[in-house]
Amino acid sequence: MIDVNELRKGVTFQIDGDLYKVLDYTHNKPGRGTATIRIKARNLRKSNTLEMTFISGDRVQDIRLDYHNVQFLYRDENFFYFMDMNTFEQPAVPAELVGDYEGYLKGDMEVKLTYFGDEPLDIELPTSVDLEVVIAEASARGNTATGVTKQVITETGLKVQCPAFVNEGDVIRVDTRTGAYLTRV
Repeated sequence: MIDVNELRKGVTFQIDGDLYKVLDYTHNKPGRGTATIRIKARNLRKSNTLEMTFISGDRVQDIRLDYHNVQFLYRDENFFYFMDMNTFEQPAVPAELVGDYEGYLKGDMEVKLTYFGDEPLDIELPTSVDLEVVIAEASARGNTATGVTKQVITETGLKVQCPAFVNEGDVIRVDTRTGAYLTRV
């Protein structure tokens, strides 16, 4: 058990059988009375986000998570398949768990899988990934005075807003946290 004052961004804990990961943390100490701790947490099994309020001194169950470096292999309709870099096992991860990260995954990419026991809970991508542009609109000549952007589609199907000079066949670096264009590689 850990005190709720120890909850910080990234800490994972358990309440009533559900696993939560802290996304945001605020500590409020009024002039009189007890302090309150407000957190925004994501349920790791159901993928919903909710806000919780605790009174200083409350306790929650801490949990131990295992992290495995895995390599993305392929996907089918319902699952993404990875290979553990140490044991060479090939865990199948449900598509719901990967969710919005699907556009950043390409073959042989190394990511980190978070496990609770034998259950995969979360996937952690590198902060940026290099993707090849397969579809890019032609940009209008001379239309560069205001930093014009256009939408391109990458090899994984991800749609990214890029500067007008990016063309088909270019490799671009994309931030996996925001989905924003970083640079042309």
